[in-house]
Amino acid sequence: MNKIMGLLTIARKAGKLSLGMDMSKDACKSGVSKGVCTALDISPKSLKEIMFVCMCENVPLYSLGLDMESVGIALGKSVGIISVNDDGFMKKAKTYMEEIEIDNDMFNV
Repeated sequence: MNKIMGLLTIARKAGKLSLGMDMSKDACKSGVSKGVCTALDISPKSLKEIMFVCMCENVPLYSLGLDMESVGIALGKSVGIISVNDDGFMKKAKTYMEEIEIDNDMFNV
């Protein structure tokens, strides 16, 4: 998992990440987000909320396979939800992560 965190560290330094729920949702809604990554230990409510936004905005959702503490050590900020806002970084990052399937029936849309 060091490869994904190394990549995200570089992406953060390049200004290509939105960290946290609100900033990630804004990135999705404004069309900037190329994909959203979640930590393993975010709350079920937060996961459902970001799944709904990703479904509505047609943004892929991935699991980092790491907890928030590990993300915090790598990025200098403890967050559970990260939006990757660059095609190149997202293309590489998704090779290290597992996509989270979003069931549309979950939301009664």
